[in-house]
Amino acid sequence: MIDKVVASAADAVKDIPDGASLAVGGFGLCGIPVALIDALHEQGTRNLETVSNNCGVDDWGLGILLKDGRIRRTVSSYVGENKEFARQYLAGELEVVLTPQGTLAEKLRAGGAGIPAFFTAAGVGTQVSEGGLPQKYDAGGAVAVASSPKEVRTFNGADYVLEESLTPDFGLVHAWKGDRHGNLVFHATAMNFNPLCAMAGKVTIAEVEELVEPGELDPEHIHVPGIFVQRVVLAPDAGKRIEKRTVALSAASASGTTEQAGA
Repeated sequence: MIDKVVASAADAVKDIPDGASLAVGGFGLCGIPVALIDALHEQGTRNLETVSNNCGVDDWGLGILLKDGRIRRTVSSYVGENKEFARQYLAGELEVVLTPQGTLAEKLRAGGAGIPAFFTAAGVGTQVSEGGLPQKYDAGGAVAVASSPKEVRTFNGADYVLEESLTPDFGLVHAWKGDRHGNLVFHATAMNFNPLCAMAGKVTIAEVEELVEPGELDPEHIHVPGIFVQRVVLAPDAGKRIEKRTVALSAASASGTTEQAGA
């Protein structure tokens, strides 16, 4: 078996060229391949197309590439929490292909499974299927690029829209554990879009919090087999953030009273 470990995140992404398409794991701020994104930002790669549930926040995740104008087009489901994203989109600086979340997940999964297209009920009767969804504006605020109509067929009396799968040039993912052969295990909700992006990328690069030797991972607990992964890099110190911190008030605070010690 091939040892797929590379020395650093910089080495792992050094051949990603300008203009590449990237499937990037994560959901909100959970399971984002921060070390790989930071390395890509550091090397100056630009004119990228990203496929990701969302585009990070203003100063973290894909947001740092977006802020510096490195992303030209994104295929995403959720476009909130990022003021710079909204500004670029409305100013005509960024092309956005807004895609229903389940459809985006299946487009990636199908791409990894070698399925070129599929029919889904999601989006039937809307601009998703009928076309006209603004993808890019011009500097004056007019629609410069709009989505095209998609094929709709009827099965068993219900309409379904044809969606094509996605196979980006590279997949960037964050895993909890991985071995030298590229087998990956994700922790809790970090198993969101990460397995799908790992499957879809033509070349998949995984940053892992813990690197183990072959045979140490229980085969029944492996979420993505190494056949889908070409490079593994250890990133034990990759940052993690809480997207929205909610702190419950104590009973005393809620009632407006303060308990005295020993009372």
